[in-house]
Amino acid sequence: MLCVYHLPKTNFHLDKENPIAKIFWGRVEIVAAASYYSFTKGGKVQHLIHQLKYEGQKEIGVTLGKLYGIELKESANFKKVDLIIPVPLHKNKLRKRGYNQSESIAEGLSKGMGIPTNFKSLYRAVASESQTRKSRFNRWKNVESVFQVNDEHPLIGKHILLVDDVITTGSTLEACAQTLIKIPGVSVSVVTLAHATV
Repeated sequence: MLCVYHLPKTNFHLDKENPIAKIFWGRVEIVAAASYYSFTKGGKVQHLIHQLKYEGQKEIGVTLGKLYGIELKESANFKKVDLIIPVPLHKNKLRKRGYNQSESIAEGLSKGMGIPTNFKSLYRAVASESQTRKSRFNRWKNVESVFQVNDEHPLIGKHILLVDDVITTGSTLEACAQTLIKIPGVSVSVVTLAHATV
């Protein structure tokens, strides 16, 4: 069983002007943004994310997503979400890894919030390189025009909750949001399991 009681929660979902929301200011219009935990190098959260991402432990994403979903449902900032969409992986990476860790988190959020998911409409058209060692500008250049929508009908007029595992500079989430808000009537909020405080 996952012991979550000693993990460093941020409670950012209760504060509209939290550090995650501020990442997007002046870059893309986001309704609300939050991360569940703080992430430090070598800490428990990094270990959990590593297990979720690289060791096939999808249930970590589902469990933590569900717990976070229960909290988000009570937050005025996330009350009006209609649909949950994870940041998509490119099909080559998906084939290699076998699953998308952000889908596991989205699945859990869906259970906790009682809101449906959509894993089909948003996709990654270009296999961008890993973001890990890139500067903020290079991260943004790396994901610019990488994401596309293949069927916008289920998304029209929806408030979409965009989900990823970790946020550092926000470039990937920004690129996804830029693509989604081109759809008529779409607004976007963002959550991640963790944010890197490094």
